[in-house]
Amino acid sequence: MPDTTPATLRLATRHDFARPLVLILGDQLSHDLASLKQAPADSVIAFCEVEEEGRYVPHHPHKIAMMLAAMRHHAQELRECGWQVHESRLEDPDNLQRLTGEAERLAALYQCDGVLVTRPGEWRLLDDFLARREAGSVRWEVLEDTRFFTTPAAFAGWAEGRKQLRMEYFYREQRRDTDLLMEGSEPAGGKFNHDHDNREPIPDDFHAPPPPVHAHHADATTREVLTLVAARFGEQASDEERHFGSLENFNWAVTRAQARSDLAHFLDHCLADFGRYQDAIEDSDPFLFHSRLSAALNIGLLSPQEVCSAVDTAWRRGEVPINSAEGFIRQILGWREYVRGIYWTRMPGYKRENRLEASRNLPEFFWTGDSGMRCLDQAIASTREHAYAHHIRRLMVTGNFALLCGVKPEALCDWYLAVYVDACEWVELPNTLGMVLHADGGLMGSKPYCASGKYIDRMSNHCARCQYSPKKVTGPHACPFNSLYWHFIERHREALSRNPRMSLVYGSWRRMKDDKREALLQQADAFLARLDSAADYGSDAHRAGYYAAPSSLTTDKESS
Repeated sequence: MPDTTPATLRLATRHDFARPLVLILGDQLSHDLASLKQAPADSVIAFCEVEEEGRYVPHHPHKIAMMLAAMRHHAQELRECGWQVHESRLEDPDNLQRLTGEAERLAALYQCDGVLVTRPGEWRLLDDFLARREAGSVRWEVLEDTRFFTTPAAFAGWAEGRKQLRMEYFYREQRRDTDLLMEGSEPAGGKFNHDHDNREPIPDDFHAPPPPVHAHHADATTREVLTLVAARFGEQASDEERHFGSLENFNWAVTRAQARSDLAHFLDHCLADFGRYQDAIEDSDPFLFHSRLSAALNIGLLSPQEVCSAVDTAWRRGEVPINSAEGFIRQILGWREYVRGIYWTRMPGYKRENRLEASRNLPEFFWTGDSGMRCLDQAIASTREHAYAHHIRRLMVTGNFALLCGVKPEALCDWYLAVYVDACEWVELPNTLGMVLHADGGLMGSKPYCASGKYIDRMSNHCARCQYSPKKVTGPHACPFNSLYWHFIERHREALSRNPRMSLVYGSWRRMKDDKREALLQQADAFLARLDSAADYGSDAHRAGYYAAPSSLTTDKESS
């Protein structure tokens, strides 16, 4: 096996195949893909739908349906452009149901002199492709993915010699390099970051625009995929094969035209209010002013350059305020590029990080949504129904809960990878392991993103309808977040108390009366004991097999 550590890994920028089989993955549905742009005219373009990729974690049916429908539409587009295209359909009897095996079978079938592929979005696939390059019976070549603002090699150059890899500094350089939201050499509005203006809760009289609606019912290709996914992974599948999630509300872009329509909808109806309300949570609306463009970006239907350029243009025309434009561009030009750099320069060891030594299994109510905590259950219900929850629900509700309870990083990372439609590992893993769980020892975040029930009460209207009160810290109706927060603070006192950004918190903890501290710790201990008891969480229907949680996501397993 070749040395594929980040320090030595350099992917090709060119190939020498005469007639390759060009393997296009489900997150590479772009006409600007490096392998497609370099493909000779008589190449065979291959799309391989395989069972292995649908089940290595139990992906939400929305995610599987979106990707398969988008792949089939993109394959047809390429045919219309004159390419010879082969589609290995999931239901084909001769499909080997393994990605590398199926690609090599097709290369032999079409007498191609090798398999050409662009860098995938997961280390496990890249590692597999590079292994085949060295030991396979068919030649493989892996090209660098040029569809991002930066490359892993460029990020590694930026990170070299830095003790802390703070996104803010990376983001400022990206702004200067791209000229996005810049006025000459100065940032628009006089500063690079307008996050201070983006923390407003939703007002009582707000009206969010409805999300865009796609006419999937008029599209035979998408209808065919929805039927297939429902039978194999969805409501019609057997208990053993059924994945968490319903297809009933499927409403994701599966063509570039639909994705561009979603972008226009966001610019016209959401972007102006996105900034100030981006951290807010609303009991009745899972989408608010968020764009819902991340899935289309991550599978290639939109490019990050065109999305950021469109937002920059809207600001320059005076159509949106600077805090909204900057807050959105920071998510793509800043965070999206930054976490990709972290992923590719730190894998494969990054996935095994667990600096806080978290050891608790994922609670079963992450699948059933019956914890009794309204904020948590609403986030899980949105995830089940839409394969979606916006970033604050992920970070400060489900993620905050997992952090405070000490859930194992691999368990939560695999859950996020499974249940969200936009979850590709390169973007999901650093966000979950680094930002949500602080498991990388502060590489990404200068302090843990943890909070008590007061934060959720301030940024949402969940608490008014919850059986627990954020104003109570002990007793049967006290919000569990309150005691869990202080339990976390005490549990990790040795590791975190020397962090300057945690000094005020630990000062408050030290000044608290002994009996109050003890009551908080006992309250949290009792909650965690109930959490660990299988008899006290999870519904009977769930234990009978409905939306069964895979054992790999709920029980001890070796980190991969």
